[in-house]
Amino acid sequence: MSYGRPYTKYWPPYLFLSVVSLVFGIINYALLGPLLTVLFENGDIATAKALPEFELSVDYFSALFSWVLSQVAVKHGVIGALVFVCLALVFACFICDLCRYLSQRILVNMRTRLLKNLRNDIFRKITSLDIGYFSDRRKGDVLSIVSNDVNEVQNSVTGSFHIILREPLLVLGFLAMLFYMSPRLTAVSLVALPVCAIFVTRLTRRMRAGSKEAQTLLGAIISHFEEAVSGLRVVRAFGAGEYLASRFEKVNEKQRQVLRSVSNRQEMASPTSEFLGITIAAVVLFYGGWLNIHGQLGMGWQQFIVYIMFYWKVLEPAKAIANSYAGIQKGLASGERIFSILDAEPQIKDGVIRLDCFDKELKLSNVSFAYDSEPVLKNVSFTVPKGKTVAIVGPSGAGKSTIADLIPRFRDVSSGSVTVDGVDVRDVRLADLVSLMGIVGQETILFNDTVYANITFGMEGVSEEQVRSAARTANAEEFIEKLPLGYQTNIGDRGSKLSGGQRQRIAIARAVLKNPPILILDEATSSLDTESEHLVQEAISKLMVNRTCIVVAHRLSTIRHADNIVVLKEGRVVEEGNHEFLFANDGLYSHLCKLQYFE
Repeated sequence: MSYGRPYTKYWPPYLFLSVVSLVFGIINYALLGPLLTVLFENGDIATAKALPEFELSVDYFSALFSWVLSQVAVKHGVIGALVFVCLALVFACFICDLCRYLSQRILVNMRTRLLKNLRNDIFRKITSLDIGYFSDRRKGDVLSIVSNDVNEVQNSVTGSFHIILREPLLVLGFLAMLFYMSPRLTAVSLVALPVCAIFVTRLTRRMRAGSKEAQTLLGAIISHFEEAVSGLRVVRAFGAGEYLASRFEKVNEKQRQVLRSVSNRQEMASPTSEFLGITIAAVVLFYGGWLNIHGQLGMGWQQFIVYIMFYWKVLEPAKAIANSYAGIQKGLASGERIFSILDAEPQIKDGVIRLDCFDKELKLSNVSFAYDSEPVLKNVSFTVPKGKTVAIVGPSGAGKSTIADLIPRFRDVSSGSVTVDGVDVRDVRLADLVSLMGIVGQETILFNDTVYANITFGMEGVSEEQVRSAARTANAEEFIEKLPLGYQTNIGDRGSKLSGGQRQRIAIARAVLKNPPILILDEATSSLDTESEHLVQEAISKLMVNRTCIVVAHRLSTIRHADNIVVLKEGRVVEEGNHEFLFANDGLYSHLCKLQYFE
């Protein structure tokens, strides 16, 4: 409901239209009495009646209508009176339905805006959370929350706004008329309504927990689909289709059973409330008949029919409220999952110090880092002076890529510090920190958009010539111009229409266009073939000119000209120096070089 606060301007017109709709709805059913009188007891209608004196009461308006009806009957006869009552009935129905429609338009406007803001906030939250948050969650579960849970909230909670806000008004309005017509009969019949409410509440109480489990399992199902699609080559290569299908069927069956249980409870709410409503109506009919037999009913048969219609109009919104309560329980379960993301606190807190330029050095001082309780880096220290290139090498699992994540604060150090010009990166505004850095990773992240949009990603006010110049520097212009629409060609999901080398060169063009003072290259050529590696390495060499570079390398041939090489083993710095010094030292670096037949 907090998302409805900006839209308080909608409530006054909505409530006004709802009240008008309620009043004319009551009039609509109240006219059934005169209509029945005209049809079956028309002898007394033409009798002249005196104009009643004004007073703000139901009796006055009832007497006024009877007077107008008698005047019409005197002038136009019984048929004229019948036409008048029918027209009044149609007019009351039209005003009632028109106001109800207009009130629903107001709610639809508010509801769609509310859901738009909710989706916007979820998206902004997801893009602001640190990488570690998503390491502990299934991607499919997050996607399920963004799509299915938001839709569930729309269908159940926000879809029940009109029931929550309007139906109680209907119940109160028609109850007031029932008490006006027969306080004794109404008081006895209302005793049964709390029994109905308690029964439906107990029936739907467990729906929230079941709905939450069903939505969680749906997230697991989406994860299985995502893994099967993204890993289809491996599935085919290892003939693992049946294995994956078996895993999927187990989760799918479990979700079916939970969903069946929840749906059965929800579907039971409507017939149960209807059965109880009919039972209560039967009790009212019996008691009304008993009163009539003993001469204590206090109304004619036409008024009693109107009374029953009013009573039925009380049961309808009461039943709608009971049904919406069952749906809201499902929606609240989805709401809990949505707010588990919205309420998540980012582990990476924004700093306050502004840093507009890089002048001296980037330094790691006794840096340690651990995933949960597993240490990855242990007291790592080295310095990257401005304009120099420092390479980080070592066996797999030594912590090379972790260092590349710590410098731009994708993750925070467990102990020690990373400083830029003597300022701890944890104290620097995140926007300023990332503006100083360009990153080209091993996994090239491109988006389902044009080549031009991917190169200019996140940048504004860029000219076409600047984009072309960046592409030329990245050795990408030649293949881009051969694409069907050149720079305006859509490259597909994650750049699937391009080769690995082409994707990497577009990523390099993006980094060139950003023109950062600090460049981080995380094994940018390790997954490429020889020819593509040559083109990408040539582009990287152009990109590194006059920049401070941190290069995470697996292929040692690419970093032999680095100013300093830091060798990691099991999270510790075991060697440091230039290529000639380390190769002659006959240590781990020399051993790795010889394994790669490097001379």
